[in-house]
Amino acid sequence: MTKHHPDTLILMEYSAGNLSEPHALCIRLHLDQCPHCRSRVDTLDSLGAVMMESQPQVGVSSDMFDSILSRIDSEPNMTEEYISTRAKRVGPLQKLLGEDLNSLPWKRQLGDVSVLDISERFPGQSEQVVLQKLAAGGKAPAHTHRGDETTIVLQGAFADQKGVFNQWDFVVLNQDDDHKPVAVGCEDCITLSVLSAPVKLTGTFTRLLNPFIR
Repeated sequence: MTKHHPDTLILMEYSAGNLSEPHALCIRLHLDQCPHCRSRVDTLDSLGAVMMESQPQVGVSSDMFDSILSRIDSEPNMTEEYISTRAKRVGPLQKLLGEDLNSLPWKRQLGDVSVLDISERFPGQSEQVVLQKLAAGGKAPAHTHRGDETTIVLQGAFADQKGVFNQWDFVVLNQDDDHKPVAVGCEDCITLSVLSAPVKLTGTFTRLLNPFIR
């Protein structure tokens, strides 16, 4: 059961369609597993619909409805195709990665941490999008953030001074957060993070690597 959720402001931005594609992906992954937040988004969507109804009406041509019906009638297999598409539907993460998380071409970064930068899969976006794997029982280097970092846990769990973050938990960190995550449980912890700027290592020795982090 998820315990850490997006705040109302983030959900409002998601409902309004104002989030970048990587951030929206993090929200969708959380919503797929969190009835509480799905209910909140449904409420926000309903409020948005009410607000739209209060806007001045825009006139449309009298034959538009007939034109739409005609297009539907011209697609005899639409229902069958729709059902087939729904049956074959895959989740947004599987669609993005196309394979099992543990089978990805991970690159060892530092100590118990491996990473896979997937930013190129979001063309036109300014944020860095990174998958991170922390080996079971392992520790990530102490670090803070030069900007905002949005993270969702895809597998396993990690703990820091703020608590334990389990699968599908959601967290936003910034320059005020200095932490050293530890993977808890018996499996590797895999997260998806969207960063507006690189992290900043704060350990006694690891901070010497900061000039090389991009």
